[in-house]
Amino acid sequence: MADLAKILEQSLPVVRETGQWIQSMVNQIAIEHIQYKGKNDLVSFVDQTAEARLKESLSNIFPEAGFIAEESASDFSEVGDGYYWVIDPLDGTTNFLHQLPIYAVSVGLIYQKQPVLGMIYEPNRDELFYAVKGAGAHLNGLPIQVSSQPILEKSLLATGFPYHDFSYQDKYLTLLKELMQKSHGLRRMGAAAIDLAYTACGRFEGFFEANLKPWDVAAGKIIIEEAGGKVTNFSGGSDVIFTGQIIGAGAIFEEFLGTLQMHWKN
Repeated sequence: MADLAKILEQSLPVVRETGQWIQSMVNQIAIEHIQYKGKNDLVSFVDQTAEARLKESLSNIFPEAGFIAEESASDFSEVGDGYYWVIDPLDGTTNFLHQLPIYAVSVGLIYQKQPVLGMIYEPNRDELFYAVKGAGAHLNGLPIQVSSQPILEKSLLATGFPYHDFSYQDKYLTLLKELMQKSHGLRRMGAAAIDLAYTACGRFEGFFEANLKPWDVAAGKIIIEEAGGKVTNFSGGSDVIFTGQIIGAGAIFEEFLGTLQMHWKN
């Protein structure tokens, strides 16, 4: 087993520095710099440069690990059981390009297809969330825990709306209607990494979203789990990284999952 504590110690400054560089580029993007990878799926040279910086530095820290990275168009269909860095260099690109201060760098390390280390850096608040398997979750050096609120009706929830695949839109809207009536409200931040980090530290009681990629969830999954929460796919299974579905929460988890499953049939 790799020395995860040492890898984390060396990687944290890399993630923070990358996020700070991204922050310095907020006012440097012109319309001609924006590209489209698909419907409503934006990218710029900032995403691409940030990913290249991360890959170079992380390769030096842990050369044995492979990469699953968003802007490299990684094919993760044949990922093995070894170590892989799972990188979203700029989660919340659309927010960033519209100068909305809700975006993050998300870096996870998986082993045997499960995350063992995760780091999420939100530069606007200078908040660095991180966790290593078995060592708890932290925010800027201080321990964090998921919410202990046990009642869904007293909970604030987060989600992400369909933005390019609308095939499940109807059942999603039905579920949203139910949750609007059974909670303190729903928030759509536009960056899954931030939703997961905020769930880990108790700002949200729970988060769910469909049609995600490994780089959206790898870091956040272990951070929530190490903060005392539970994370599964919509069927309640542990395979979250490659199924595209995630639900994570603290004390409301069982009620939250049960409500979701009443309206969402795979």
